[in-house]
Amino acid sequence: MTSSTPRRTVLAAALAAAAGAVTPGQAAADAPPADPSAAPSTASSLPSLPALVPVVDNHFWSSYPEWRSGEAVGTRPVAGRRPGLVVEAPQGRTEYADPHTGRTSAWEYASWTSPLHAPAVPATEVIASWNADTPPGTWLQVELTGTYSDGTATPWYVLGRWASGDGDIRRTSVDDQSDGRSSVWTDTFAIDDASSGLRLTAYRLRLTLYRTPGSGLTPTVWRVGAMASDVPDRFTVPESTPGPAHELIVPRYSQNTHVGQYPEYDNGGEAWCSPTSSQMIVEYWDRAPTAEDLAWVNPSFADPQVCHAARFTYDHQYEGCGNWPFNAAYAATYPGMNAAVTRLNSLTELEALVRAGIPAITSQSFRKEELTGAGYGTSGHLMTVIGFTDTGDVIANDPASPTNEAVRRVYRRREWENIWLRTKRYDANGKVRGGTGGVCYIFWPVKSAPSQHRALRSLGLV
Repeated sequence: MTSSTPRRTVLAAALAAAAGAVTPGQAAADAPPADPSAAPSTASSLPSLPALVPVVDNHFWSSYPEWRSGEAVGTRPVAGRRPGLVVEAPQGRTEYADPHTGRTSAWEYASWTSPLHAPAVPATEVIASWNADTPPGTWLQVELTGTYSDGTATPWYVLGRWASGDGDIRRTSVDDQSDGRSSVWTDTFAIDDASSGLRLTAYRLRLTLYRTPGSGLTPTVWRVGAMASDVPDRFTVPESTPGPAHELIVPRYSQNTHVGQYPEYDNGGEAWCSPTSSQMIVEYWDRAPTAEDLAWVNPSFADPQVCHAARFTYDHQYEGCGNWPFNAAYAATYPGMNAAVTRLNSLTELEALVRAGIPAITSQSFRKEELTGAGYGTSGHLMTVIGFTDTGDVIANDPASPTNEAVRRVYRRREWENIWLRTKRYDANGKVRGGTGGVCYIFWPVKSAPSQHRALRSLGLV
């Protein structure tokens, strides 16, 4: 279902630590429960929480005035139909030793630092997203620094070193970043002990744009920002009221038909739930890689675009394709596309997106018996929500299916909303594990319909 590497389960364990004793995450994402009687059989056996209140703040910089509002050192904003940020005059030259290729190369660089943003939600977690074009010979780095609720500051944390291709550097997150109060777990800034009351009350993002010396090339960044959140610890969430039925026609791709293909990208298709889901939505919006883009794929492989998505979302440090911002950045490499990582508060918000014609990729974890009809359990899995039935059940394109035809699934509403929105769960051995608390990716065209713009604006995404 998901990557065999432990990054997501490590993050879950770290964020669950404040709730009590927590052991490392499950090793086998799709293993059946070893002892189902050791854990509560249903979410309803756990106490409910009061009605949810907003716990998410989305903030992005993308307009020409917004690019001008930051601190530019060697960069400049460009106007036009899609404003962006580019290198004007490099502020210096540096060498980068790529830990994944062993090569050390010289690069010119310039930077832009955002204004200080104070989220409406003092945060326990922050996840950045960016949309950019990096021609060969260029790449970028995204960093965050912030202010704690006690007035002290974090260091500058690297949230990603990214290029759309892999010919110059290897796309990578950076491990072992912590000041003893907060840490970065691959793509997520997190307060180490949320129960202490410590929160991040403000942050800035810094973009550093790199290019081959003397080349005159430049990355173009169209959009950068972050989702800050403080989702309360919860094993279960209040039940929502279903809205009208609606279903979107989204391409269906199975990750399991790619098992054994390109094992250098996180062991092949069995771990490709995230890029497979991303590719489904990219194609829903009528974008696709060209024949030239796919020329590297073995011509005997069906759906080569899924292999392509896996390669170009792969995080060489995490050793997986499930880096959330890297998937969003991949989607935004297609013409006229925006993409972001966020959290939603409820299925009601997700239903509003779907009714506006916007599917979403959701992240969840569950035991086999917690999601009727799935046929597997997982410590972390991505699927694409494409609709709701007339009784409110969730229609999902689940890439963990044996064939493309079998990808469309209908899951029970109450089960599904709980496994997606909770932050705590019990594994098959009764151990407390973490949940994503409503994390999802949302991709949409720069030129979106008015109803889509309203739905996105209601979430703070535009």
